[in-house]
Amino acid sequence: MDEIRKVGVIGAGQMGSGIAHVAAVAGFDVVLTDISEERLKAGLATINGYMARQVQREQLDETQRTAALRRIVSSDQYSGLYDCDLVIEAATENEATKRKIFTTLCPSLKAGALVASNTSSISITRLASVTDRPEKFIGIHFMNPVPRMQLVELIRGIQTDAATFELARIFIEKLGKTPTVSEDFPAFIVNRILLPMINEAVYTLHEGIGSVDAIDTAMRLGANHPMGPLQLADFIGLDTCLAVMQVLHEGLADSKYRPCPLLVKYVEAGWLGRKTNRGFYDYRGETPVPTR
Repeated sequence: MDEIRKVGVIGAGQMGSGIAHVAAVAGFDVVLTDISEERLKAGLATINGYMARQVQREQLDETQRTAALRRIVSSDQYSGLYDCDLVIEAATENEATKRKIFTTLCPSLKAGALVASNTSSISITRLASVTDRPEKFIGIHFMNPVPRMQLVELIRGIQTDAATFELARIFIEKLGKTPTVSEDFPAFIVNRILLPMINEAVYTLHEGIGSVDAIDTAMRLGANHPMGPLQLADFIGLDTCLAVMQVLHEGLADSKYRPCPLLVKYVEAGWLGRKTNRGFYDYRGETPVPTR
């Protein structure tokens, strides 16, 4: 294969719908898949809404929006991905779930198709090992929200070949994104730095050093961060934050990566941030209210 023309995306959640969005806007045909029609409808509605806002902001015109939406089709079966040149998995940040997806997916793909994971922390080499094409497997880690964020991390597994890497790099550049290359170590570059900072903010809250509002205000105004670390954790999803910290802790065996017990407690309570309307803030009212 000398060019990527058609892209499959597994998972119609926040990340998957964002990847489908930017690929369609860039002119690629897209097949969006998920386990249920309900999730697919929600993902397509998210894409439609975000594109409508881009038209309002004059980032797209109505003709571009209509054309991009027409390029996206949905399927609740992996068989719908049979003619894709590249399939990107964007499911939940759980290794067992991802391994099951890849094992089931590969028999449905054509021989030359590339396979990628949007994982934010899990070993690309390990994920590639359960596929029938480890040399055509690569990590393509988009930042959230995908339509707005410029960076994409590219991560080669030990068996990823040069042609796969080059096709992935060209694909990212055609999306108008900037690729950066990370070695295949736990959490790669961005989350290796970002998530321990968030975890330390949770420890700062856990130990009573500051309230949610005090910590976020301190980092916004004292470090010039666009949003506080606890607000950012809610945006990412506390379950995802915990999963990344667990990968770091287990993969590097260093106590400095131990997830804060308060982060564990929030996840156990089902307070996962914005997607459940409660995390370090309560989003059920007109304005977010700190929960501690």
